[in-house]
Amino acid sequence: MTGKFDGKVAIVTGGSSGMGRAAAIKFAERGARVLIASRGAYDGNDTVTEIREAGGEAIYVHTDVSQEAEVEVMVSRAVEIYGGLDYAFNNAGVAGTGAGTTLLDAEEEDWDNVMGVNLKGVWLCMKYEIPEMLKRGGGAIVNTSAEAGLQGLLNFSFVASKHGVIGLTKSAALGYGNQGIRVNAVCPGMMRHSSTEPFLDDPELKAIVQDMGQAGRLGNPEEAAEAAVWLCSDDASFVNGVSLPVDGGLTAGRLPRRT
Repeated sequence: MTGKFDGKVAIVTGGSSGMGRAAAIKFAERGARVLIASRGAYDGNDTVTEIREAGGEAIYVHTDVSQEAEVEVMVSRAVEIYGGLDYAFNNAGVAGTGAGTTLLDAEEEDWDNVMGVNLKGVWLCMKYEIPEMLKRGGGAIVNTSAEAGLQGLLNFSFVASKHGVIGLTKSAALGYGNQGIRVNAVCPGMMRHSSTEPFLDDPELKAIVQDMGQAGRLGNPEEAAEAAVWLCSDDASFVNGVSLPVDGGLTAGRLPRRT
């Protein structure tokens, strides 16, 4: 697939680690010039270095996607440096306090933080990305939801935000599909990441992973990133408004518990 994105420009938010980092590298491998945005400057610049050492083009812009002024600067930098914008992977997100907090115990500060990054951040990104894509005659956007956007889980703010991303994605797809901009979402399941590894010491969570459909394992960030990059490509030219699970079968149902 190398060269499929030659001459194209992509923004990846949350691009300093996990799926975002993997997607940024994959965009660059296929010829795109990539703007990596995140709140983690060290890791973001590390991703840029990796891309450049492999012969690709990338820059890093420190961005908190919950802040409109910072999102506006992020998009304007891509246009200023690379001449326009063709693709965006709006991937930045936070988990909040997690499943151990009940609805009654949840704090307003946590709710606002999760909604600000996960949902408001996606809206703000599209608000500034879409006008630049329209200038190019079209483009493609992929937003990160989650398997928590497709079912209920005991992580209230996170689940609500990820359901919201799916609704926002569908509305944007309807609003701009006839103007050449496709908008889709990826819904990753549990991914292998530094933040998830410690939880696997919990016997109950280990059992849940064992029951995750036919995969029976955690996903790798590269697998979800590959789906996001494919959704941006011309290979997905008739795919619009879709929320694609990349979860090893988790949302398809559970296998009988092993004894």
